Amino acid sequence: MTSILGISAFYHDSAAALILDGKIVAAAQEERFSRKKHDERYPSNAVDYVLSENNLKISEIDYIVFFEKPFLKFERLLETYLAFAPHGFKSFSMSMPIWLREKLFQKKFLFEKLKQHDANFNDIEKIYFSEHHYSHAASAFFPSPFEKAVILTLDGVGEWATTTVAIGEKNKLKMLKEIYFPHSIGLLYSAFTYYTGFKVNSGEYKVMGLAPYGEPKYKDLILEKLIDLKEDGSFRLNMKYFNYATGLTMTNKKFSKLFNHPVRDPKKELLTQFHMDIAASIQAVTEEIVLRLTSSIAKEYKIKNLCLAGGVALNCVANGKILKNKIFENIWIQPAAGDAGGSLGAALALWHNELSQPRKIYSEDQMQGSYLGPSFSDEEIEKKLIELNAKFKKLSNDNLIETVAKELSSEKTIGWFQGRMEFGPRALGGRSIIADPRSEKMQKELNLKVKFRESFRPFAPSVLIEDVSQWFEIDRESPYMLLVADVKKGIQIPMSEENKNLFGIDKLNIKKSSIPAVTHVDYSARIQTVHKKTNPKYHSLISKFKELTGCPVLVNTSFNVRGEPIVCSIEDAFNCFMGTNLDILVCENFILYKGEQDSSLKKNYQSKFDLD
Repeated sequence: MTSILGISAFYHDSAAALILDGKIVAAAQEERFSRKKHDERYPSNAVDYVLSENNLKISEIDYIVFFEKPFLKFERLLETYLAFAPHGFKSFSMSMPIWLREKLFQKKFLFEKLKQHDANFNDIEKIYFSEHHYSHAASAFFPSPFEKAVILTLDGVGEWATTTVAIGEKNKLKMLKEIYFPHSIGLLYSAFTYYTGFKVNSGEYKVMGLAPYGEPKYKDLILEKLIDLKEDGSFRLNMKYFNYATGLTMTNKKFSKLFNHPVRDPKKELLTQFHMDIAASIQAVTEEIVLRLTSSIAKEYKIKNLCLAGGVALNCVANGKILKNKIFENIWIQPAAGDAGGSLGAALALWHNELSQPRKIYSEDQMQGSYLGPSFSDEEIEKKLIELNAKFKKLSNDNLIETVAKELSSEKTIGWFQGRMEFGPRALGGRSIIADPRSEKMQKELNLKVKFRESFRPFAPSVLIEDVSQWFEIDRESPYMLLVADVKKGIQIPMSEENKNLFGIDKLNIKKSSIPAVTHVDYSARIQTVHKKTNPKYHSLISKFKELTGCPVLVNTSFNVRGEPIVCSIEDAFNCFMGTNLDILVCENFILYKGEQDSSLKKNYQSKFDLD
């Protein structure tokens, strides 16, 4: 049996993945173990975990592959600084020592890190390197259900490439087109993330969530001044307005002058209609770029299937527009589309490309619902809960499902911890907070009292795959919460003219459908279809909730508070439960009620994590 360990690290969202004879066995992000969001460090804990799933030691692994090539990245860094010299010296002087000490000679650095897991590991030649965008493309195509597909990768930057087009067929993957740094959709979006006062590489989804509250008033200005967008979707940015190539900020004074507003300081300035309009504008531009790109490659290659990866592939609104416009017949998006997924892509690329191993193609994808992280036995859970001095009951499976469904129907908020942890940024019913979508108060309550975050942030519906097309304008599965579609007209509640004229955030309080907690202000929803095969327990719970209420939908948001990585362990789940206003915690078949817990165990979670 051939074992391959994939690793991504040192920039953001480090992760590890293990494949055996081409089958995905385990994958996890380091942040879940370290409790540092977007942890960029060597993924020591994630490596330990994926190895433990098959009781392997590092010395027993056949191949270890890193997701990108450090020398190519260093070349880009040097050439960029030379091109912009003498500007950017401060940034140059800060980054060079790190590169020379750690990143440039990464093979030796990785070797020393790997030896810490296993003193018997002594073969440095087992370490290989993939290319950043090749790893992304491999992560999107090889686990997909397609024999042949066009692969589009969109992110900030890898070594040089920021946007790539590839063709995948059977076990082969060929890169065909590239757009190079500093011209990048991902960095353009991140520049606006920075400008609106959110953290780069973590706040982009906030911009996407804010966009529906605004109007794209600045779309034309962006297209006129910031980006030269061609009909085929190729583009160049006007670097006069950006500072990210060599500076310590994303934008410069010219950028702020263009929009007649300084960069928002989140500590001093609240979000205004201006910021909502800016968010709507960059979202509209991103969608325009994505639609032009996908339309042009669909016409050029005449292949019916599209695979997406890279951080921009997590923009589920843009993905939904591709689907709505019927540009491709089928779309598959890697659930860990960002850099974390590069660990898996690098391993699969080595298996199929370097080792020329055949690829088995199935009617369903090979991500196993993305449930690729750790799970816990009843014995482990009970032992840990006793150690934590928790008060709990153990119920039979049927009793648990019935009890939880009834509690949900009475508007209780529940931490749902079961099965294997999800790989990627979305909680998919393994490490989720769940609630009743019919509740008018639930969105605000979950945001402010449980998640401790901005009230505008939307929640996703988990819906039975059997019922999705009766409740949403979508005719296919969306297991990874990466497609947006409108709720059905029949359950929408039209806004009055008076309500339409309300200030952006004020629209939040208007009931827009019979499932208001998951219906955005524009009547859209970020859909997760739930499947009996990949998550039978979650499917049973929603089925029971439907039986009680007639509604086959639950609110699903990640089990964490703002700034915290999604919970991984039983202790993480209990601490979050005791640090928030959650009513109930369910760990496999164990149920815990907040009112029964010792009040001395309460945690202060509002200030525990750095805000993202």
